[in-house]
Amino acid sequence: MALPAEFHEIAKRVNNWGRWGADDERGTLNLITDGVVRAAAAEVRTGRRIPLALPLKEDGVQAGLIPGRINPLHTMVQINQELFGPGGVACSDDTVVMGLQAGTHWDALTHVSHSGRIYNGRPADTITAHGRARFGGIDKAGPIASRGILLDVARAKGVDRLPGGHAVTPEDLAEAEALTGTEVRPGDIVLVRTGQIALCLAGDRHGYAFPSPGLSIRTPEWFHARDVAAVANDTLTFEVFPPEIDGLWLPVHALHLVEMGMHQGQNWDLEELSTACAEARRYAFLLTAVPEPFAGAVGSPVAPVAIL
Repeated sequence: MALPAEFHEIAKRVNNWGRWGADDERGTLNLITDGVVRAAAAEVRTGRRIPLALPLKEDGVQAGLIPGRINPLHTMVQINQELFGPGGVACSDDTVVMGLQAGTHWDALTHVSHSGRIYNGRPADTITAHGRARFGGIDKAGPIASRGILLDVARAKGVDRLPGGHAVTPEDLAEAEALTGTEVRPGDIVLVRTGQIALCLAGDRHGYAFPSPGLSIRTPEWFHARDVAAVANDTLTFEVFPPEIDGLWLPVHALHLVEMGMHQGQNWDLEELSTACAEARRYAFLLTAVPEPFAGAVGSPVAPVAIL
């Protein structure tokens, strides 16, 4: 279906094209200034490091919902091979073929387009099979580290997991923000916990994929008003699935990536972090989440770490 008037009205209100110049390819990551990173480092109190990535394995999170997005195919190409003659040092090597968004990942600003455009008004046809993403590829994101803040929507509602199909609203985000005892600040990376990843961790890949809670089309304005640098959550589709507006697929992707220039992450394991934050009664931390710099790629695996 054609994008409805409601979508275009929201798009106008959150649009960041030209905000950081006509040549910008990083979008809201520009909000992570040196001062923001220094303040983020001050959030480290115990030094506890909590990994947020799923294991990369052949029976990973992908179950065929997204064509071509395959789990890692891991192959050994050398096993204890004496490359320089017998009796010398032996080497083992391996190779991987996988979808760059197969596991815990960042979407680049070029991951989706609408109306023939990508972020900053560039033509969508600048993404080609051989040239890849000419502008706004994941390699342009650079090192991502900032203050992370966990908006634990499931815990704020007193449940382990939001029901499938629950659209996380701005009111839900505000409720979770109140639980943190702090406020979302410009340059923060917001992690939204729904609890959905628990299904994946229990081995139910299909239940994890569908139906799924996720962000509502109303939430981009909430993030835009607070100058959030990036958003990630613990679901496969990021936004509510099936969509809250019948037939309107991936509108939150389009608003975040195309209109706002805001990177978004999926399949982040926020379960241990949720427990740790609740025990410490502290939901802000230093977050490192550096994508692999695949030149011209429209996404990248990431192994994020929250440091409390």
